[in-house]
Amino acid sequence: MRSRPRLPVASVVVCLGLFVAPAPAANAQTASDVGTWKLNAAKSKYDPGPAPTSGTTTITAKGGATTIVVDQTMPDGAKRHWETTTQGDGKDAPVTGNNPDADALARTRVNATTVKTVYKKGGKETTTQTSVVSADGKTRTVTTTGTNAKGQKVHNVAVYEKQ
Repeated sequence: MRSRPRLPVASVVVCLGLFVAPAPAANAQTASDVGTWKLNAAKSKYDPGPAPTSGTTTITAKGGATTIVVDQTMPDGAKRHWETTTQGDGKDAPVTGNNPDADALARTRVNATTVKTVYKKGGKETTTQTSVVSADGKTRTVTTTGTNAKGQKVHNVAVYEKQ
């Protein structure tokens, strides 16, 4: 019986590393927040109000970019729709539509389940959001602090459920 030639251990380790190297946490393609999220108004708290009566956020990824589309209905029936496409690199990206608190935002991935977004209006920071996706991937909790367009202090905790 012939014995097989043995590979040096270092060669095996290097080859395995090529196949099991983890993808970076900031990769938009594998981000845990990608999908369609529906606001659970009953579980959410808006201070000051009014809270939206309904809301949907759709987050898609293509290449290194993330597109966010937000649709809300306010208690008076007014509709809000705004969107942005960001590289998630902490640099400002324009916000289009009718977001009363922002015309730009800067988004940064903190880790695989958390994103920090700084909203700006006229170049001035208004609010900061921290968005955290639950371990099971079914819930996204968005905490917003800062000052809104009316000059009011904001502390909102919005709970979204994945659709």
